[in-house]
Formats: sequence, C-alpha cells, structure tokens
Amino acid sequence: MRISRQLLDQIVEHSRAEAPNECCGLVAGDGGAATEVFRARNEMASPLAYNVHPQDLLRITEEISERGEDLLAIYHSHTKSPAEPSQTDINLAVNWPDPVYLICSLAEGDAPVVRGWALRDGDVDEVTLTVE
Repeated sequence: MRISRQLLDQIVEHSRAEAPNECCGLVAGDGGAATEVFRARNEMASPLAYNVHPQDLLRITEEISERGEDLLAIYHSHTKSPAEPSQTDINLAVNWPDPVYLICSLAEGDAPVVRGWALRDGDVDEVTLTVE
C-alpha cells in the first residue's frame, strides 16, 4: 500500500487527539495508493476497543464511492500496545476482509508506529507500507 507522509501524519495526529481512547477512521484509495484519510468517531469511546460509528461509516463509504475510489484501509490506534492486531481486531475484520488494517501504536510515546495488516479468514499478514 502506498501512502503519503502527510496522510500518515494525519492518522498519527488523530490517534494522539483521541488518546487515551482508541481512534478510528477510513482511508480512500485508488490503485493501491491512499488518497484521503477520513476521521470517524469511535462508537465505543474506549481505550481498549473501537467500532466505527455507523453514521460515519455510511457517510464516508458513500463519499468514497461517489468519488469512484475504493475503501483502501480501515485504521485505528493502540494507545498502550504495539501496532499489531489483537484477537478482537482479527474478529472484527471478518465482516470487512478486503481493506488493509492500519494500526497506529502510541506505546512508544514520542515515536508512534504505524503498520499495515491483511486480516482475512483469521490469517494475519503484514502489508508493506510505502511512504511517499
């Protein structure tokens, strides 16, 4: 997946702004390249879990579709743990197997880490992020 430094920074900023709760959002893309980050509300407002608010999910996916782009990624933050999918993350991905899952870890304080994952049928594979 290709993503600009600017879009990656937007995900990190959103993660920091929502801490100590997890943040979440969607990333539009075209041809495997991210084009825009859409912040969403975490319906759970929790430091341990996320669920994209249904109203935000509908609004954002409609906008992405109207633009003729794809839902390239779903992102969320881990405020105290590594940028690796939890079992809860893996379970949630069952309903959305196609997007890349971006996780922004704030566990290292001033050095946030964002990693991408393909979560399909219980399999967990890291996706290379090419930052442009």
